[in-house]
Amino acid sequence: MVTQAEVRRRDANPLQKFWKEKGSDLVLPLIGVVGFLLIWQFLSSSGITRLPAPSSLFTDKRTRDLLFYPFLDRGGLDKGLFWQTLASLQRVAIGYTAAAIVGIGMGILVGSNRKVNQMLDPIFQFLRMIAPLAWVPITLIALPNVQLAAIFVIFITSIWPILINTTVGVQQIPQDYKNVARVLQISPRKYFFKILIPSALPYIFTGLRIAIGLAWLAIIAAEIVMSGVVGIGFFIWDAYQQNYVSEVILAVFYIGAVGLLLDRLMAFLQRKILPADNR
Repeated sequence: MVTQAEVRRRDANPLQKFWKEKGSDLVLPLIGVVGFLLIWQFLSSSGITRLPAPSSLFTDKRTRDLLFYPFLDRGGLDKGLFWQTLASLQRVAIGYTAAAIVGIGMGILVGSNRKVNQMLDPIFQFLRMIAPLAWVPITLIALPNVQLAAIFVIFITSIWPILINTTVGVQQIPQDYKNVARVLQISPRKYFFKILIPSALPYIFTGLRIAIGLAWLAIIAAEIVMSGVVGIGFFIWDAYQQNYVSEVILAVFYIGAVGLLLDRLMAFLQRKILPADNR
């Protein structure tokens, strides 16, 4: 029989308390990942799929070096995956920041003015349906600088969820708020910061969170433009052309892990900035 003193001692142990509260959150995802890898290993070993097994990440020398030496830098394109990923993240940061600034600004304008919305909405809906890869030849023609072309592909891919969600957020401001602002003759500046932004912020963050994933997804298309540069997208494309399939798979794991971290970072910022009742 467990005594009260034992219960208190167990509850006082921070490790036991953490495991009791978060254990299932850690174990269940781990079981899912291990199960997925085992199924993949079986399918590859049995010849059902031509993809290398997960174990090839350790058995193939080139891939093993990339896995265990991510900070390797021999100059030129011969760099570890950390530097490849960092170069891609820098391009994503520029394109995504530009998309956030333009998307939020245009979304507020379009959401606040019905005539502007009617005029621009067909153009926005048309452009957002174009796949990132389709923008590659267009940007190469329009922009002679390949670095700008790659950043533009990221920008044009990620802007739409920000713009559309911001527009919806501005349009969803309760009419009572607008009536009160009109009766009290609140200045445009005060209306913007006290009513419009707080009301639209949950929608804006939804758009920002979707857009960060799309910006990172577009990195492959963006860096295909930039032949012969450091970047995870070009690394995958080059490895595919040289038939280094294990390297492609390893780089895909990097892309997935970084994408997950970016999404969690945006979710963290959303929790910190938004009031609890607006999430």
